[in-house]
Amino acid sequence: MTLPLHVRDCVVRNRGGRVLLNVPNLELTPGASLGIRGPSGAGKSTLLYALAGLLEGINGEVHWGDTDLLTLSSARRASFRAANIGMIFQDFLLFEELDAASNAGLAAMYLPKAQRAGVKACAMAQLAHLGLDASARSVASYSGGERQRVAIARALANEATILLADEPTASLDRPAADSLIEGLVNRVRDQGATLIAVSHDAHLLDRMDRVLGLEDGQVTAGALP
Repeated sequence: MTLPLHVRDCVVRNRGGRVLLNVPNLELTPGASLGIRGPSGAGKSTLLYALAGLLEGINGEVHWGDTDLLTLSSARRASFRAANIGMIFQDFLLFEELDAASNAGLAAMYLPKAQRAGVKACAMAQLAHLGLDASARSVASYSGGERQRVAIARALANEATILLADEPTASLDRPAADSLIEGLVNRVRDQGATLIAVSHDAHLLDRMDRVLGLEDGQVTAGALP
């Protein structure tokens, strides 16, 4: 089930107390797409990580449906992510010693045994769709674009209803980037998934339902529904 997003007075500070992010209000209906744009250091990735429950010591509220991530323990946030969120990280975060299939199917390790085969099969299908074979060589030998596609396959493998993407097209050439954008937009439309994407790619931002602007950690445009 796709969940609505409600953010209230979300403030992230560094250890010195400086405000890195301040989002007074953000609403997103289920199945919508949101682009996040802004200069480097604006707080875009920080917002994405806050929405995923990956940061500690945040003030405010981050509700996905009835669940406020900021009230959960680290273990319960991890369980929520495993069940609901697929993430595409800007720096990929792959296990260098594993092959593409093992990286893409990583979510299966955290699911009940009965669900693992389905996730692994979906991971293989996503790799094939993205033009990668399932060879046994480790991803340490992969190019940046290949690594990006493995990371994308991993995010999509568990058929999450919430997709959080940090510069998903950054390491792809234009044809591959456009193909990915089309696939993500189709997933939102056909499966009712929610997509939130940090990007400098105008092609991607143009396809989003809304675009949120950030600068110096402050919302500059697009927060209200």
